[in-house]
Amino acid sequence: MVNSLFLTVLITGIVLVVAGGGLALLLAPRSFNDQKGEPYECGVPTRGTSWMQFRTGYYLYAILYLMFDVETVLLFPWANVVRELGFTGLYSISFFIVILSLGLAYAWKKDVLKWK
Repeated sequence: MVNSLFLTVLITGIVLVVAGGGLALLLAPRSFNDQKGEPYECGVPTRGTSWMQFRTGYYLYAILYLMFDVETVLLFPWANVVRELGFTGLYSISFFIVILSLGLAYAWKKDVLKWK
C-alpha cells in the first residue's frame, strides 16, 4: 500500500514537472538579440571579465548565517511543545545548542568572523 502510494506520487510529480516545462517551452514568447547574452549590472555594461574569484570569507559568513538561521527555525517548533517533551526534549535541544556553540567557537578561534 505504501509503496504504491509512493510510486503514484513520484510518477505524478515527474509528469507534472515535465508537462510544466514542456508547456513553458511551447507557449513562452521568444525574442533573440545579442543584448540578452551580455552581463549587465544596473544597466551599465561590465568592464573586464565576469568571472572573478571571491574570497572564502564570504562563503564562510554565508554558511555561518545559514547554520544559525536553521537553529532559529528549529527552536520555534521546539518552544511550542517543550512542556510535552519533558526532560528528553530539554536534553536534545541542549545537545543541539552545544553543537552549534562549538561550531561558533571553532569559527571564532579560526578568525573566520573577522572581516578582512
